[in-house]
Amino acid sequence: MITHIQGKLIEKNPTDVVIDCNGVGYMLNISLHTFSQIPDQEHLKLYTHFQVKEDSHTLFGFSSLAEREIFRLLISVSGVGASTARTMLSSLTPKQVREGIAVGDVALIQSIKGIGAKTAQRVILDLKDKILKVYDIDELSTPKNNTNKDEALSALDVLGFNKKQSERVVDKIISNQPDATVEVIIKQALKNL
Repeated sequence: MITHIQGKLIEKNPTDVVIDCNGVGYMLNISLHTFSQIPDQEHLKLYTHFQVKEDSHTLFGFSSLAEREIFRLLISVSGVGASTARTMLSSLTPKQVREGIAVGDVALIQSIKGIGAKTAQRVILDLKDKILKVYDIDELSTPKNNTNKDEALSALDVLGFNKKQSERVVDKIISNQPDATVEVIIKQALKNL
């Protein structure tokens, strides 16, 4: 309903801010990350998430659209409420949360106050695919297929070089020159074997 609020910064605290928008003061709950991003200027724009409950209507403010998106993904998980999601974004940056979920780092998610092992696992299980889709993050555990590397190793094997030794040398060459052609890899490997 309310997508952002822009106006004069009246009050700034680590957990909330008050923004005067045309004479109406809006209190927005914020994370420590957003608090650190807010400049001490009069004019301020925060992206918002409006939460309606039986007993309250609450506005949450975010310095970036990315942080708001992560917040919304987190509260979509069963057992993670708005205050827990805000605590997560106060303990870690949105990027850390995103990467922690993407690589399945249960210990990182569990290190946040109020999150146990089961909740951390549920967060990762529920959000991993969404995070990877939304942010197009390659899973860090799957190395890219390198056909040049495979061809170079095959050629070195045919030339009679030790497979493990060749692999170590070729990996070193590729880490220094990721775009090296098969010929370049083989020539450099021959010098080092």
